Amino acid sequence: MFVVANFLIAVSRVADILLTIYMYVIIGRAIISWVNPDPYNPIVRFLYRATEPLLYRVRRVLPDMGGLDLSPLVILLGIFFLQKFAITSIYELGFRLKMSGGGMP
Repeated sequence: MFVVANFLIAVSRVADILLTIYMYVIIGRAIISWVNPDPYNPIVRFLYRATEPLLYRVRRVLPDMGGLDLSPLVILLGIFFLQKFAITSIYELGFRLKMSGGGMP
């Protein structure tokens, strides 16, 4: 049982790190949207390719705010929710399995 517990703990930590990295990518994308970036810059192209599929889906659902794009904020709130609810729940489940005595003494 300790193997399952360690697996759940590891998965929760890796998922938390990946969500944090994606959160910073979203923030970077929002910051470069305030200026007129060079569309041929590799960093700008990476940020657009990494974020546009999700931002586009959120923009389709949100009402038109007259030029104000709230989709990065919605995604950041979703990431915070996943980190605080789902990832923490998986981590605590793994920790409780580990502490329940299912492992070797």
